Amino acid sequence: MALQFTPLMLLAALLAGSAGAAPAPANVAPTQTVAEADAKLAQVARDRAEAERKYAVQEAVCYEKFFVNNCLDQAKEERRLTLSALRSVEVEANHFKRKHAVEERDHDLEERARKDAEDAAKQAANPPKPRANPADKPAPQPLKTTPAQRQAEHAARERERDAQRAAKAGERAQKVERYQEKQRESQERQQQIARKKAERAAKQAKRAADAAAKAAADAEKTRQKGEAK
Repeated sequence: MALQFTPLMLLAALLAGSAGAAPAPANVAPTQTVAEADAKLAQVARDRAEAERKYAVQEAVCYEKFFVNNCLDQAKEERRLTLSALRSVEVEANHFKRKHAVEERDHDLEERARKDAEDAAKQAANPPKPRANPADKPAPQPLKTTPAQRQAEHAARERERDAQRAAKAGERAQKVERYQEKQRESQERQQQIARKKAERAAKQAKRAADAAAKAAADAEKTRQKGEAK
């Protein structure tokens, strides 16, 4: 037979777990790599879901206590502090990823500009050698592309790359939004399930209390009748 946890047993387990938990650090450790940022964001998503699950359980337990509002306030404050700490980690990781993307783009632009300058310098330092007989010298051929044309082509390529990056960023943002929406829906379902369980537990406890009161009243009536005889 599976062991059934009552709301009070769940509360005791939660209090035991929270008593040994260390408080969240005031400062978020700086992120060093994109992989580390992604790992932080994934962990934040898991921890946020766990915080919501824990709050749902605590909320259900609070309705079993005499001081319901005080218990709910404590649960809400614990949830707020947890989510605030997770938000700090999330903001820092996202900031690092944006900064890293900008630095990578600037580095690529500088590298391409440097290579273009090197190519132009080599071309200027090594012009075509003239023929020995000036009469046999062929007519100068125009350059396939002028520096202005190359610069315009380079700018066009950059605009195309930026458009592609923007499109990919939009797709990633949509995927993140869909994932977060699924997470919110899952959290809402978990909260609804926890509330229903709490309501069922409350009803069962009330029925048990009513039955016990009725049994006690019946026993008292029986005793009084016996004494009357």
